[in-house]
Amino acid sequence: MNNRISTGMMFSQSVSLMMAKQAKMSHLEQQIATGRRLVTAKDDPVASGAAVGLDRTLASLDRMQLNAGNVQNRLGLQENALAQVGDMMGRITELTIYANNPALAAADKQSMVTEIEAIRSNLLALANSTDGTGRYLFGGTADGSPPFSQVDGKVVYNGDQNQRQVEVGPDTYVLDALPGSEIFLRIGTGDGHVDGAAATGNTGTGVLTNVTRDGSNSWDGKGFSVRFTAADQYELLDDTGTVVSTGTMKAGDDLVLNGVRLHVDGKPAAGDTFNVSPATSRDIFSTLDSLIGSLKMDTGSASQSAAQQNLLQSGLRDVARASERMIDSRASGGAQLKALDNAADMRESNTVTLKGTLSQMRDLDYADAISQYQLESTALQAAQTLFSQMQQMSLFNTLR
Repeated sequence: MNNRISTGMMFSQSVSLMMAKQAKMSHLEQQIATGRRLVTAKDDPVASGAAVGLDRTLASLDRMQLNAGNVQNRLGLQENALAQVGDMMGRITELTIYANNPALAAADKQSMVTEIEAIRSNLLALANSTDGTGRYLFGGTADGSPPFSQVDGKVVYNGDQNQRQVEVGPDTYVLDALPGSEIFLRIGTGDGHVDGAAATGNTGTGVLTNVTRDGSNSWDGKGFSVRFTAADQYELLDDTGTVVSTGTMKAGDDLVLNGVRLHVDGKPAAGDTFNVSPATSRDIFSTLDSLIGSLKMDTGSASQSAAQQNLLQSGLRDVARASERMIDSRASGGAQLKALDNAADMRESNTVTLKGTLSQMRDLDYADAISQYQLESTALQAAQTLFSQMQQMSLFNTLR
């Protein structure tokens, strides 16, 4: 079979060759201009697909960084608010200790009432703190409206008990700000396990200044009562009111009964009773309301003064538990802030590694690209010269 070499075929091949060289040069010019080896997916399909996956991973790291910034802002504001609450609790403790002075003038007590009421108002304002974007810090996930409100003089919690988990790194989550119920509500009374109080109607000057477990872990968790038959004689009654034992109290000594340690100052009168029970919980606002109410009590007699001091002592124990709750809450927030720092280090390391891998896939080797460009330019010039010479070829030139 004979192949015919025609002038049209030769022209077509020359034009195709020049067009191919021009396309190659155009592609190289685009690579050099952008600094990227992968201009389109066809340059390296496998590397292009892998690069898209890495881009998505980098984008997710950017989103995690934004998440971390938002939650860090909220946790930082929580820390500031809790620090102020802790200072307020310290001031309440100072005032309560000062108020335990039986010789305190009524005007001084009224001044303390005014200050505690102001602290209570400030505390409510802090409990309704926002994060600067219109979301409330202590509302849990229901943070679109103020979590605390006052109804008939009582503070009511309107948020929920949930705490968001925010992804701030690959498989790394931190907890958002604590819900207000975990900070300001359900605070243990007494020592957090056992509590005690003087019975209403005591006529002596006995004041229960301390009640706690004795450390032997022998308390069975049941309530009991100590009823004095004289200033130094008492009966121990179980939770059914049955007398189970009797004893003598020496001035200045603690009473250790059923695994509970009690200290009573003053002189109880016959019939005076001090009740011991498992600790309950109360909100911090109710504790302040109780302190305010006790400071407003009439203390015209010794027994009335003792009743006030018993309430103040109980309030002092409750304030101590509230202060501990603030410390625990700050510690919890601090742990989350530390986790944020660790996540930031991990994100930064991952970002550097991923960008390095992307650079190897996408970035252009300028020396190689320029060498190829020069080679293709030379080849194009040769093809153009050949085409020009071929145009001058003619059978008539041979026949002359």
